[in-house]
Amino acid sequence: MANPNKTHATAASVDAFIDKQPKEEVRDDCRTLIKLMHELTGEQPHLYGPTIIGFGTYHYTYASGHSGSAPLAAFSPRKPELVLYLGEEAQEPELLAKLGRHRATKGCLYVKRLADIDLKVLKLMLKRSIARTRKAYPLS
Repeated sequence: MANPNKTHATAASVDAFIDKQPKEEVRDDCRTLIKLMHELTGEQPHLYGPTIIGFGTYHYTYASGHSGSAPLAAFSPRKPELVLYLGEEAQEPELLAKLGRHRATKGCLYVKRLADIDLKVLKLMLKRSIARTRKAYPLS
């Protein structure tokens, strides 16, 4: 294996990780995202590496032959902002226009706090991301 994945599910406590976040607002936002992602995936949260909270797992194999596992839905409370891993849904202009204050890159959505965005729009984006991932990588 030339490039093994560096981020794997761990047995570390998600609650302890959240409790270590320095700002109460970030801790509250994390708990809201956990509730939402649990509702949408039906999966319990796990820490992937030291800072990513993920739900469920899917296995992928690219045309290059590289394969691995990743969480079905995930986010990370970083110092400047929350990072939500959405794949292609982070690029849907009609939803991004309705979301509220954010920035987006190829597969990530960045928000300073959940109070800045419309949670109904975020929920729709997460639902689409999860559905698209499940369709592209069905359980074998």
